Amino acid sequence: DVVSEGDIIGTVPETHLIEHRIMVPIGIKGVVKEIGKGDFTIEEPVVWVEHDGEVKELTMMQKWPVRKPRPYKQRFAASNLLVTGMRIMDYMFPLALGGKAAMPGGFGTGKTVALQQLARWAQTQLNIYVGCGERGNEMADVLYSFRRLKDPATGRLLQEKEVFIANTSNMPVVAREASIFVGITLAEYFRDMGYDILLVADSTSRRAEAMREIGGRLEEMPGEEGFPAYLGSRLSSFYERAGLVECLGSPERTGSVTVAGAVSPPGADFSEPVTQNT
Repeated sequence: DVVSEGDIIGTVPETHLIEHRIMVPIGIKGVVKEIGKGDFTIEEPVVWVEHDGEVKELTMMQKWPVRKPRPYKQRFAASNLLVTGMRIMDYMFPLALGGKAAMPGGFGTGKTVALQQLARWAQTQLNIYVGCGERGNEMADVLYSFRRLKDPATGRLLQEKEVFIANTSNMPVVAREASIFVGITLAEYFRDMGYDILLVADSTSRRAEAMREIGGRLEEMPGEEGFPAYLGSRLSSFYERAGLVECLGSPERTGSVTVAGAVSPPGADFSEPVTQNT
């Protein structure tokens, strides 16, 4: 059989709610020479494909640079509603499947609570929660509650459809800046399997502050309020990776990534650079 990039060549039950679909990596196309039998770890080859006269070993995982968007066939306009499970949000602030949302607000205005509710009850197949630079007790509360709450659609525990990336305020600033990209790359990976993904980032302001600190140490030219001059393009490179797309490979399938990010302006000043660029 001939396979090409994005083709689904097998499945593994990751949880009771998530079926991990093994895909041919980007850039690989050829004839299947051998299919492994037995039990394997994610790093052991399961399929051997002849590509450009060389036999490539395919494993159950893929490696991808987090700052580079994963490719797709085509992008569709976001036209379907993402049911968030909160009637006030669906009525007053509807969010499209594959859309983007920002929640700006000062300290104590409820951004984290709203995003956590979104991650709990949104009708998506998989949710990714990125705790970027927030307090450790907030992340601990999320982990505690998701291990006990049940998904209303399936009756299974919510943790079976969640991915948590914990990067709290006491962790290195370099990791804080990268955690957002790790989350969106994971979302694109599961999107390519044909799933609808919700990515919640709390908070993008902490990531921007990490960029400011890194830029200062690298002696880069500062922009407004000390943030790097490329703040706007770096923020847009994150939000632009959301969308509803037709995935590469066969069988034909569509997937989506919906992004919701918190913005925490100091003193609830919405004129500051991070809020304005978002």
